[in-house]
Amino acid sequence: MDWDQLRVFLAVARAGQILGAAQRLGLNHATVSRHIAALEEKLAARLIERHSTGCTLTTAGERLKLTAERMEAELLRAQSDLVGTDHELAGAVRVGAPDGFGNYFLAPELPALSSRHPELAIELVPLPRTFSLSRREADIAISLDRPTHGRLIARKLTEYGLSVYASADHLDRFGPILSVEDLAGRVIITGIEEMSYSSALKYHEALERFSGKRFACASIAGQLEAVLSGNGVGIIHDYIAVRHSSLVPVLPTIRFRRTYWIISHPDSHHIRRVSAVYRAIVERTQAAKAAFDRAPLPEGPALPQDAPEFEADGSPGVSAAP
Repeated sequence: MDWDQLRVFLAVARAGQILGAAQRLGLNHATVSRHIAALEEKLAARLIERHSTGCTLTTAGERLKLTAERMEAELLRAQSDLVGTDHELAGAVRVGAPDGFGNYFLAPELPALSSRHPELAIELVPLPRTFSLSRREADIAISLDRPTHGRLIARKLTEYGLSVYASADHLDRFGPILSVEDLAGRVIITGIEEMSYSSALKYHEALERFSGKRFACASIAGQLEAVLSGNGVGIIHDYIAVRHSSLVPVLPTIRFRRTYWIISHPDSHHIRRVSAVYRAIVERTQAAKAAFDRAPLPEGPALPQDAPEFEADGSPGVSAAP
């Protein structure tokens, strides 16, 4: 069987559409369609049902997908064995991460690894979205949720805290915030609830009920900029807030504790370039433990999330939310 045709078939099966697969492979729509048609002719079986909204696999397509994934796993293992004695890391590794952790921690840390290995291309995708490792949307994912099923390797990366912050300018203009009653009439900066696909993001209601004014933004970067503008009060990651001297922690009784998990797929986990990036993320996070453990005000009780490190099956679709 032609591996190029199988590779294209896998991309279509994972993307659920011809166009999406073509974009991911760097091919045009017609080329992908020709590969699928040639494979179907060779196997004398229809593999894909085309619909106006995308593609679905036939029964034969589902069986072939399992076979193709086993072949892909063997090729990945062979690739890892062949380059095992090579001192230079080469190839692309994609990391999917929450926009907070991705933009404010990984983005400054990972270029050092690229600098040491010029042939290594690290692709960081710091977006509040879900990454599927089984569909190869990422080689490594950082998640707020511990996976519970599927074939994945998961490890607790770090806990971190979030606290209520206002800018010094805001406090000068609107007065100090000594209790939740002082939030009345102020703008509360929050996320957008219907775009929050992890229960770990449900913390903004702790402030919303004390003020009728609200500004919602889906990204952590946007929420941070809104608080820095001096026009509102919001809940910010402590390890991000420490970078901004103008941010002042308030309301120590309102504080949250969350956990980041690092997740990879067993078929690619031991490939040298993937394992090198994985180790770098773990090592740099451990080195920054003081920043993640930072508690800006000592009186505030945190919501603990006691979850030990483990390596076990996890979910094929991994949440990577802010």
